[in-house]
Amino acid sequence: MSDASHEAARASVERIFHDERGRVLAALVGVFGDFQIAEDALHDALVTALERWPVDGVPRNPGAWLTTTARHRAVDKLRRDRRVAGGDEELVRLPAPEVVADEMDAMIYPDERLKLIFTCCHPALAQEAQVALTLRTLGGLSTEEIARAFLTPVPTMAQRLVRAQRKIRDAGIPFEVPERLGVGERVASVLAVVYLIFNAGYEAGESDDLMRLHLCEEAIDLGRTLVSLLDDLAESATVRLFMPEAMGLLALMRLHHARRRARVSPEGALVLLEAQDRRLWDREVIAEAVLLLDRALAARQPGPYQLQAAIAALHAQAPEAADTDWRQIAALYAALAEMTPSPVIELNRAVAVAMADGPLAGLMQLDRAGLDIALAEYHLYHAARADLLRRLGMRGDALLEYRRALDLCRNAAERAFLQSRIATLER
Repeated sequence: MSDASHEAARASVERIFHDERGRVLAALVGVFGDFQIAEDALHDALVTALERWPVDGVPRNPGAWLTTTARHRAVDKLRRDRRVAGGDEELVRLPAPEVVADEMDAMIYPDERLKLIFTCCHPALAQEAQVALTLRTLGGLSTEEIARAFLTPVPTMAQRLVRAQRKIRDAGIPFEVPERLGVGERVASVLAVVYLIFNAGYEAGESDDLMRLHLCEEAIDLGRTLVSLLDDLAESATVRLFMPEAMGLLALMRLHHARRRARVSPEGALVLLEAQDRRLWDREVIAEAVLLLDRALAARQPGPYQLQAAIAALHAQAPEAADTDWRQIAALYAALAEMTPSPVIELNRAVAVAMADGPLAGLMQLDRAGLDIALAEYHLYHAARADLLRRLGMRGDALLEYRRALDLCRNAAERAFLQSRIATLER
């Protein structure tokens, strides 16, 4: 096999691995009840796949192959380490790899992933630990990416993840979707996890690509599964309270995802919302998401996800960028900021104010919100401020902010965009 063919085959294996990772890991955690064992086994399976698939070809059911291989690697290691209570007798009962591969139905994976999320979102864990642990295990994010999402030092986040895994193992927290009452207690955390997985895909962090579509699609799939689960449990008053927000979150994700093809140029460059070719937006998905949002809003108790979905719907339904109802969007961000105060929400509100009332009004809103300290290390804050200064003709100040944004940005596509803005202002 030539070097080029080998690299192409390796890239194909890695792409499949990223697509299947969350589902396979969830199945492994269910088998072994230990996150570290599951992650180590999955890594071993990937190494084996990188060795064999380029030569033997991709299996008919890659997820089943990875799960089976990982299970047997883990069992072999556990036997060697003599760490399994009950000895080898129980381990020998594992079915042969070819039997598992033939019998495993891909449809079991969504349920296993949902079990993993509910396990990670056990009330024994702090909410931030719940979200971080699920992003690490199911979303496949690095500790560095999760730390950046929480604006937390990397060593601190690493310690939290280790403690959370240890607590689940030592407390014997069951790997399952809880009964009706338990579902209601954990839904808020589960929604937060799904939301952050989607965001991690939509804003790809240190990746060379602008988006990690497999994470976006994973989150949307989990959102559908969660809505379906809550619908089955609708007779519970506690569960009914969360149903509109679950539908709102699913609508929000689908509205954003419907615009994905227009966010990147054929050359891989970032395309801002106002410059996107709206003919590339998936109008059928937008219509379905708006109907879902209307159903959620009918409960007349809009929560944060419904408000964000309403903002996304205003963008998605505007025929042209000039038709966008920025005043309504700014008002929705104001309501959202009251409901869930956040520096990032205030930043988005200031951008909407700038679009509705001009860049000076937006800049004044940024200053009133006092975001210079809270978002000092957030590149999008500096990029937004730079854009407002550029529009006001304050070239030197804009350049300083663009350069600061570039220093903080780790995504290749976003960095290229910022460099182009800097180059334009330097001419």
